[in-house]
Amino acid sequence: MLKTIARSVNFLFGKFFINKKIFLSSSLDYFKKKRNIDPNYFDYVRLATLELLSYEINEKGMSGNVAELGVYKGKFAKHINKYFPDRTLYLFDTFEGFSQNDSKVDVNMNLSPGSQNFADTSVQNVLAIMPHANNCIIKKGYFPETATGMDDKFVLVSIDADLYSPIYSGLEYFYPRLQPGGYILVHDYNNDNYKGSKKAVREFCAKNNISYMPIPDSGGSAIITK
Repeated sequence: MLKTIARSVNFLFGKFFINKKIFLSSSLDYFKKKRNIDPNYFDYVRLATLELLSYEINEKGMSGNVAELGVYKGKFAKHINKYFPDRTLYLFDTFEGFSQNDSKVDVNMNLSPGSQNFADTSVQNVLAIMPHANNCIIKKGYFPETATGMDDKFVLVSIDADLYSPIYSGLEYFYPRLQPGGYILVHDYNNDNYKGSKKAVREFCAKNNISYMPIPDSGGSAIITK
């Protein structure tokens, strides 16, 4: 019944919704596993992708930890923590907004204004929303210096650093440490407000002969696998 209503709405108002970048669609019609999607997270494609990747990783029994570079308020990291409750989650962020040097790089290359303020966050507030905060390790400061001395392997990494330099540094650091079959999610690949993401992914992947796949979530993420 609901699908019939959705099809009717698409038929009548489809062009209007497309112009507003809103889409009504079914998903995983024949997938029988019980889903665990947060209905309040308003980016279904991004969250459902993370959910499916967690199934792949956990069902294969892959060993390794998870990480996010560019945590901000932890809204996506919370779900990484939820889907990987028994793995260490490393949270890399300045928790003070963009580095001025990284912003200047983006401005000089005309990739983004580099001026958005992401300083309205804190370690305490991020940890407070984690479902398994005891498995989270905060890495506060400038990356990749905050990764010095680590010896972990990773099965999934989210890179959501917005600017060219930290995204490229993240790829350089995490890809060699990614387990075979693991995934790196790079947010904003098709975000025209942060063109440094696409530049970083394309340059890194071309240099290392690596394939990637864009997905149509809100930020236009790209997925790199090994």
